[in-house]
Amino acid sequence: MARALLLLLLLTCTVSTTTSSKLPPLHTYFPRSASDASLFHTQVPKGPKINYTTHYFTQTLDHFTYTPKSYKTFQQKYLLNSNHWDSLSGPVFVYTGNEGDIEWFAYNTGFMFDVAPQFKALLVFIEHRFYGESKPFGDDSHSSAETLGYLNSQQALADYAVLIRSLKRNLSAEAAPVVAFGGSYGGMLAAWFRLKYPHITIGALASSAPILQFDDMTPWTSFYDGVSLDFKEESWNCFDVIKGGWVELMALSEQKEGLMELSRTFKTCKDLHSVYSARDWLWTAFVYTAMVDYPTRANFMAPLPAYPVKEMCRIIDGFPRGGSKLNKAFAAASLYYNYTSTKTCFNIGNESDSHGLHVWDWQACTEMIMPMSCSNESMFPPSAYNAKESGDDCLKKYGVLPRPHWITTEFGGHRIYEVLKRFGSNIIFSNGMKDPWSRGGVLKNISSSIVALVTEQGAHHLDFRFATKDDPEWLTQQRKREIEIIKKWIDEYYADLKKSSI
Repeated sequence: MARALLLLLLLTCTVSTTTSSKLPPLHTYFPRSASDASLFHTQVPKGPKINYTTHYFTQTLDHFTYTPKSYKTFQQKYLLNSNHWDSLSGPVFVYTGNEGDIEWFAYNTGFMFDVAPQFKALLVFIEHRFYGESKPFGDDSHSSAETLGYLNSQQALADYAVLIRSLKRNLSAEAAPVVAFGGSYGGMLAAWFRLKYPHITIGALASSAPILQFDDMTPWTSFYDGVSLDFKEESWNCFDVIKGGWVELMALSEQKEGLMELSRTFKTCKDLHSVYSARDWLWTAFVYTAMVDYPTRANFMAPLPAYPVKEMCRIIDGFPRGGSKLNKAFAAASLYYNYTSTKTCFNIGNESDSHGLHVWDWQACTEMIMPMSCSNESMFPPSAYNAKESGDDCLKKYGVLPRPHWITTEFGGHRIYEVLKRFGSNIIFSNGMKDPWSRGGVLKNISSSIVALVTEQGAHHLDFRFATKDDPEWLTQQRKREIEIIKKWIDEYYADLKKSSI
């Protein structure tokens, strides 16, 4: 969905020359180090009440080897909603879980709950291994590479396949068509699931899925150029202030009393011990706000107003000309952290990782290698991607080196339009161009059944959110088109099933 998800070493642009460049989790952005779990600022959102029952499935640890240890099992969590399910003719809609606890994603995938009645669908939300409660080694699951070695996207997809087959069999619904849904990293998994397990799912809706963000398929500057463009389009002054704020921040840090002054400027609850905490605090606010620049009020990454980028720029533009750019940038970032005006100070460097997303650092150190850098045109300090430095960091932390080309080897991506046109089918890639991750997504139709739904004003998996009376017409039409396509898949499935039984 919204992942995030986003728990690792400062992988991208930085003012430090010793920073590595690795992937910001799709739902959780960690601009500095995996130990900075304090950077998370996420909450289970308040919104329409959703109903589900919680279940646990006895899952195999390793689907791809036959060593004795591979037969170890663990309890994988999943959620069910059968309120509207017609067990004789209804489909099964499966959410392929992301890098966090599954309830968080269920709460932010209201679209599935909205459409369940008309499809008479069973809703299934499967938690990703090693996240939430689905920890194969209990409290020791994240302790070392010996345990984390079982955490990767291929094992996760196999988990989903095994669980779905077992669930359908136990519910006497083996003929029910399955449609995979996923947003962000979950959207990548949904698309890959359709390609890897076409006998289990008839189609996939992959929202904000940057499956082309690997290798050199997408310019490495694209993500931060996208964030910067969101602010620049609202106000050139806003863009210029944020860009200049980093210079003032670093200049202040070099002064004798610089950290004390920064603590006062940033209204911290405790004195800052590092300039990077202040920098990361600003960085996180601007990146997340660009990602979730929704047209209605929302509480995904944090409580925010409608069009929060516009509101941030309004704060900056409301200051008199001249004066400190850093103070203006701080005031804008405060919207992200304190829109509800309930905080009198900020625990910069001490926030909690409420969804257990820090494990993404392992994935970003092994298979999820998305090179990123910042151009001179970005509103962030310019930097280059350094693969060796990134690899050295991973080796130091986990004792493993990244495999930068594994994802494109396993799932493809190069020449995707020519390749999938010949063997793929029934995938919707939805992207909103306000989302900086959209640059790594599929933005044009591949075939008559692999379609791209692109909205100029859309943000990070916006289409997956609950429908509201304030939704713009283009968003309503986007969801309507998704429903039409999914209905077509299901109708074709049952037509084929009928023919095969004659």
